Amino acid sequence: MEKKKVIIVTDGDMSAKRAVEIAAINVGGRAISASAGNPTPLTGVEIIELVKKTDEEPVIVMVDDKGNKGVGQGEQVMETLLNSDSINIIGIVVVSSKGKDCRKLKLACSITKNNKKVNKPVNKYGNPVSKDVICGDTLGILTGKKDLLMVGIGDPGKMDYKDELLKGSPVTTRAIKEILKRNDTN
Repeated sequence: MEKKKVIIVTDGDMSAKRAVEIAAINVGGRAISASAGNPTPLTGVEIIELVKKTDEEPVIVMVDDKGNKGVGQGEQVMETLLNSDSINIIGIVVVSSKGKDCRKLKLACSITKNNKKVNKPVNKYGNPVSKDVICGDTLGILTGKKDLLMVGIGDPGKMDYKDELLKGSPVTTRAIKEILKRNDTN
């Protein structure tokens, strides 16, 4: 049996949930809505079981630490997902938050609030930043993981109204499409 292709989004609040749900529809995939929450309400094992039951791919899951520094619930879930042999993590949408818990991560690219691809991190508002770091509370365990495909974005469903739901969450959608493109998956 082939492993399900999974994309992780490092945010799970209600705006992110709705943006990810729309983006999943836009790419013909499936969002695991039950993984949304602040913090993530399910365990990694529970999420993996839900992923296995879906028919569509990619399967998009959300992880969130509720703004807490250190290894929180979202990062524990992400660690379980990354270490699972029963699913295939094809990429991570790395969500920037307000300048705390900053990390130097090897991003493939970022998508700005204006839906442009750039080769640098963006901030919570989807604006490119000059520093070579991305800030976010659910990113700590990604440090040093150079083999993961990571695409940066600002706050899903927001970014100065450029990713709002009525517009079809174009920035979140483009980040997911970028991961699919780099995996030769459509």
